[in-house]
Amino acid sequence: MSETLQPDPRVETARRRFLAGLGALPLAAALSQTSTPAQAASVKSSARIVIAGAGAAGLAAASQLAARLQGASITVIDARKEHYYQPGFTLVAAGIKPQNYTVSNTGDYLPQGVEWITERVAEIDPEGNKVVTESGKAVAYDFLILATGLELNYAGIEGMDTARIGQNGMGSIYHSPQAATATWQAMSAFADKGGIGVFGRPAGEMKCAGAPLKYTFITDDHLRRRGNRGKAEIVYMAQSKSLFGVPIVAEKVRMLFQDRGVKVNHEHVLQAIDLDKRIATYKTLTGTAEQKYDFINVVPPMRAPEVVRNSPLPWTEGPFAADGWVEVDRDTLRHKRYPNVFGVGDIAGVPKGKTAASVKWQVPVAVSHLIGDIAGKASSEVYNGYTSCPLITRLGQAMLIEFDYKDNLIMSFPGVIAPLEELWISWVMKTMALKPTYISMLRGRA
Repeated sequence: MSETLQPDPRVETARRRFLAGLGALPLAAALSQTSTPAQAASVKSSARIVIAGAGAAGLAAASQLAARLQGASITVIDARKEHYYQPGFTLVAAGIKPQNYTVSNTGDYLPQGVEWITERVAEIDPEGNKVVTESGKAVAYDFLILATGLELNYAGIEGMDTARIGQNGMGSIYHSPQAATATWQAMSAFADKGGIGVFGRPAGEMKCAGAPLKYTFITDDHLRRRGNRGKAEIVYMAQSKSLFGVPIVAEKVRMLFQDRGVKVNHEHVLQAIDLDKRIATYKTLTGTAEQKYDFINVVPPMRAPEVVRNSPLPWTEGPFAADGWVEVDRDTLRHKRYPNVFGVGDIAGVPKGKTAASVKWQVPVAVSHLIGDIAGKASSEVYNGYTSCPLITRLGQAMLIEFDYKDNLIMSFPGVIAPLEELWISWVMKTMALKPTYISMLRGRA
């Protein structure tokens, strides 16, 4: 019988130590640090600024622009009224957090004076400097910030049915808070019995590429805690020859998988699934391969939303063209062909950066360049590709992986957190400290 995860006494002790010492560490200041001073002098302007999308990137941009501009018209366009704390989906699917941990109201984060059009963006016209909503309303702009997020392309997997997430051993964390809960129920039932558990990730760019690895480790630990690891086989289907985009991290994960008995099949990409027979079919270098499962965590291929793919804004060549990612300069997030357009968050066609941590560093750079245009003073701010992945490796421990465009490991907390060590403090950061920092980011304070 499945049950909610009970706190590990060691983790509770670590949590108390962490909170007691938080004020004495550089961690509190570092977590709220930003590359652009929050108290920067305001600029008077009558510019019309449209932000397409009210996810993490869109809300953070709206908050920073509202704080730094006087008189500007700032309009956010997004139909969804609920805001999802997506970094929490894995925690819900792990039985660590309740579903409502990830859900709040978009309107709670919009600054005073910012207009919110609760419609879907239906058309983007960068030649005419306007966007059109689904009702046909044309909204003109002087500057456009694209923060549309991405599309989960479940239709790219033959036989996949999102209505069946949580049923017959199939989970899929990314879909929604409800799906994360259903995935936890399916995974917990698997941990009670054992069998074959299958994990992996799609080809191409994706948000939080570490999440499929985290969930593999989490499932392994649940099986061990229930005494059923010996009854289970865990298989990870890697989409390439590597387990992670940063070589030194890939090697560390390989060693951990080897130590915990996780079988790895490289260059396997999920292309079809039979939800009744519990068989997943993978594209390989030599054809296709079938894999039976008792539990599977499906991670769909990801691409730009249709409204962006059908606009003039995506890359037309190179690795980001096929999935419609927006053609921005990787240092400034400014569009390469339309200089009054910026792309931030998941939609940006840059080599790294589809995480909330990346949004924290991207948005101040894009906002700085936009305001520089208004003020007539060019900004020198640069986004270096920073992203981070608190990679849970067991319940109560994680590795805080931070890196940049060049795959250099970055240590925000030297002397406190070593990036390739499994630490309780990294776990507490992931499960406790990061959400308050995220909320501060939405409000323009981090």
